[in-house]
Amino acid sequence: MTISTVTANADRPMIGKDHYVILDGLRGVASLLVVVFHLFEAYAGGSAQRQIINHGYLAVDFFFVLSGFVVAYAYDDRWGRLTQLDFYKRRLIRLQPMIIMGTMIGVLLFYFGAGPTFPKIAATTPVQVLGIALLGLVMIPLPKALDIRGWDETYPLNGPAWSLMYEYIANILYAVGVRKLSNRALAIVVALAGAAMVQLIVFGSRGDLIGGWSLDAEGIRLGMTRVMYPFFAGVLLMRLGWRVRIGGAFGVCSLLLLVALGLPRFGGTTHLWLNGLYESLCVILVFPLIVAIGAGDRQVDGPTLRIARFFGEMSYPLYITHYPLMYLYTAWVVERHVAPVQGAIVGAGVLIVSAIIAYISLKAYDEPLRRWLSTITSGRSRA
Repeated sequence: MTISTVTANADRPMIGKDHYVILDGLRGVASLLVVVFHLFEAYAGGSAQRQIINHGYLAVDFFFVLSGFVVAYAYDDRWGRLTQLDFYKRRLIRLQPMIIMGTMIGVLLFYFGAGPTFPKIAATTPVQVLGIALLGLVMIPLPKALDIRGWDETYPLNGPAWSLMYEYIANILYAVGVRKLSNRALAIVVALAGAAMVQLIVFGSRGDLIGGWSLDAEGIRLGMTRVMYPFFAGVLLMRLGWRVRIGGAFGVCSLLLLVALGLPRFGGTTHLWLNGLYESLCVILVFPLIVAIGAGDRQVDGPTLRIARFFGEMSYPLYITHYPLMYLYTAWVVERHVAPVQGAIVGAGVLIVSAIIAYISLKAYDEPLRRWLSTITSGRSRA
């Protein structure tokens, strides 16, 4: 194992940067774990104590570390040639098409979820659904009073979009000012954000990082807490050039991620701080370490390269389009008291269908649309 630092080159060309293929692949591993976590969640009865892949929701926090690292790698040395408007265009082109796709899938499947699990659906008119969809397409979050499903989500047609709202917020903060900070100043911001996380889930009454999808004081505080440390820790990690070089990095990182997300909850209902301490350690130390290991291996080839590349391509489409099916699966399991064996068989089918939808969305919609948008926006910039 080798620990080293890499100095960023400010003279790199604006195009043609290499990808961190292992990091792309790890995003796919995390997305797959999110889907499996959501399938198991149907059997948890709403209890965090009973969840299988108990810390699966921390995959979102891992995404934020990855995102901060990749954004800094892609843009930190470009600001002399890149305006804020150019940055926002690039991020919108990267993220927004699949948000739109996820919302549209949510619209198509919305009424199939009507029942006791989602009590508000039956009373929701098509006009209301259309209005909520239009707001979701432009990422306007909904207060609880406008919820149309019953889970108090900011985006009730496609719940995971809440994390993309905070992704956009972090991107804006980065572009507006954080990118200008020295490493020392950024380290202070990251340390304060980490301290805020520890205070919330170790010394507070929560004991976990579950939440962020509701538009109220608690939800906003939790969402901002979840994005601030990991995103800007990712930025700092890229800037400092910390890399850990070991053999078989993709497999090692995937295993570390599976263990971190899959361990049972700590402390039970009486010592919530123990679970909060574990999750703090995951986000503050383990996830940056995984990224440092993944970024340390740039010489990837053979099957590992193909697997990591495929997982990377599928990661975002799978994450942002799978949840409308999870609504239906959860309602089916809960309302019909489905046995675990039958649920596992159907759940495997749901996972396969989710992957197929993600792949078709990627190849038939997302990639062509992003190429077209990139072409027309770059043409206008040159004009």
